[in-house]
Amino acid sequence: MGVRRGALLLAPGRVVLGTAIMLALERVTSRWLGEENADHPVVGDLARGLAARDIALGIAALVSLDDPVAGPRVQAGCAAADAVDAIATVIARESLPRKGVAGAVLVAGASAVAASTSPT
Repeated sequence: MGVRRGALLLAPGRVVLGTAIMLALERVTSRWLGEENADHPVVGDLARGLAARDIALGIAALVSLDDPVAGPRVQAGCAAADAVDAIATVIARESLPRKGVAGAVLVAGASAVAASTSPT
């Protein structure tokens, strides 16, 4: 899969995920992190930051599609962010619901692999 196609597949998902977190913050964080964790006020703030990051990365990936220099670099940044998300989730797995861990690791891990292995 080329960088352009990878960005076309992954970028809208980032924007949708970020928007969903912003619009349904408590619902998303309680399913993702567990109700006992989502009840902490700081969790909402951190989730908003993550949501904004995903929206920004998705938009950046889309607008840099045809740039032979920026496009691959943005994709690499997206892959790095997703890899960190997957690793952080694995590290925190004992404090998170199994379904939340499985979903986050599956989505973030697959996105990281897809973005990092996309040839130019």
